Amino acid sequence: MSKLRIAVQKSGRLNEDSMRILKDIGISIDNGKDQLKASAKGFPVEVFYLRNGDIPQYLKDGVVDAAIIGENVLIEKGETIKVVEKLGFSTCRVCIAVPKGDKYKSIKDLEGKRIATSYPNTVQMYLDKNGVNANLHIINGSVEIAPNIGLADAICDIVSSGSTLFKNNLKEVETILKSEAVLAVSPKLNAERQKILDTIQFRIQSVLKGRDSKYVLLNAPNDKIQDIINVLPGMKSPSVLPLAREGWSSVHSVISKNEFWNVIDDLKAKGAEGILVCPIEKMVL
Repeated sequence: MSKLRIAVQKSGRLNEDSMRILKDIGISIDNGKDQLKASAKGFPVEVFYLRNGDIPQYLKDGVVDAAIIGENVLIEKGETIKVVEKLGFSTCRVCIAVPKGDKYKSIKDLEGKRIATSYPNTVQMYLDKNGVNANLHIINGSVEIAPNIGLADAICDIVSSGSTLFKNNLKEVETILKSEAVLAVSPKLNAERQKILDTIQFRIQSVLKGRDSKYVLLNAPNDKIQDIINVLPGMKSPSVLPLAREGWSSVHSVISKNEFWNVIDDLKAKGAEGILVCPIEKMVL
């Protein structure tokens, strides 16, 4: 049976998040990061551990069939690789930063300045869009130190928490793009491997829906049930079960974690009691 070849970043936070979601969808890997390639147990998948910047070309050439990769890398490489699923983890943003003491009003302040970056194509597109001419210095790694050693007037790099900028006495002034991990596919993916990818994508969607949702159970007097049901978004309809206590029922439903506290406040106001909230591992709809 043919195996789907899926690439992940060789090391770092994206690697950890990628391996976690593969495990969550039932794909167990024989070996860790020490080898270039590892096979899954009981599922037709081979995992390739590659440098993040090399993955777009491997996808384009059909060396791998799919990849979990940062959206920012695809944009930087300029490859028209199809993204089939946004994964919601390993979020970051590509930002321009300048020394804290600099007076910065707008992107026009970078006219004629030197910008150190590992993302020259992304930066150049942003500068062109805003009609700014600047000199780009391409640096791989430790970009934040460039202004401190007089190499550049500003930097552009990926930012997660902003702590690295703070430590290097820099402030974020422009956000070029926001990025997250995505599932991308090769244009040369064949029909047989597409079926395997469809199964993987379905499982990933089930895991992501579970991560974004909470299971809620509550008790309520029967005369308040309809008001409470009107508050709950649910999936199709909440489950209502009678309690041993006469005139009371238990209501079960699913709510989005993003709406969690607002919904809980509304439920309490409508007469709900004994509210219990549980995480959801997976949601298969």
